[in-house]
Amino acid sequence: MSEKRPSLSPARFLSARRRHRSAGLVVLLFGLLAVGSAYAAFAPDNAVADNSAQSQKIEEGKKLFSVGCASCHGLNAEGGGNGEGKMAGPSLIGVGAAAVDFQVGTGRMPAMQPGAQIPRKTPVYTEEEIEALAAYVASLAPGPAVPGQESYDVSKATDDQITRGGELFRTNCTACHNFAGRGGALPNGKYAPSLMGVSEKHIYEAMLTGPQQMPVFSDQVMQPQDKADIIAYLKALQNQKDPGGFGLGRLGPVSEGLWGWFVGIGLLVVVAVWIGAKGVKAKGAKASE
Repeated sequence: MSEKRPSLSPARFLSARRRHRSAGLVVLLFGLLAVGSAYAAFAPDNAVADNSAQSQKIEEGKKLFSVGCASCHGLNAEGGGNGEGKMAGPSLIGVGAAAVDFQVGTGRMPAMQPGAQIPRKTPVYTEEEIEALAAYVASLAPGPAVPGQESYDVSKATDDQITRGGELFRTNCTACHNFAGRGGALPNGKYAPSLMGVSEKHIYEAMLTGPQQMPVFSDQVMQPQDKADIIAYLKALQNQKDPGGFGLGRLGPVSEGLWGWFVGIGLLVVVAVWIGAKGVKAKGAKASE
């Protein structure tokens, strides 16, 4: 009569077979099954909801684009002509959501009329519509995304960061925007706009995307902290008072020289003419006596 082997508990059973050649594969499959089950239980509802909301936003942006932008930029944002062999609007494929948010958020787009440079004006679209347009253009090809608030929030910038931002600004930006950020003229009727009164987000987006004549300062060229320091410097300039009285646009010796010539010397000429007229009257009075 054969003896019965004592039954093993599950723990002892696994322990006895942990050195089996298939043990590693079994453990790996078990782990994948557990992770997949957990993901299936908790993730799908949120993921489907997010994808649905994003798809709806992209579809809304496409409709807005076809009505307000396609006449210049093409039905599929591939760029369009004006019928005379000239480009009416550049391709927007790959410009990213940040470029759309900047151009439309500052009112530059849609443009009222073609010209050497499109000026800033009151935005035509609402924040929700701008977000939808940006989502549609971003869906066409990868590009710079709209930066988060933490990237351009300079409310807690230190004096050292402001000083460093001034050094970076004077090195990279003053050739066009003036040392005080008041803008300046460029060739062929173009100009670098004033940076006073521009929001922190739009300044950051301008550095990311390089609108119009501006070079692109991507994160590979200029670190995000460097961009934030420049913004902190510009905001400090905007809040800075002019201890001497009139700021004269902070354009430097040009505006001060013009003030001296047209106002200072002009007043001297008026006084000289007045003194001369008084002298002629005095001589005439004496001659008549």
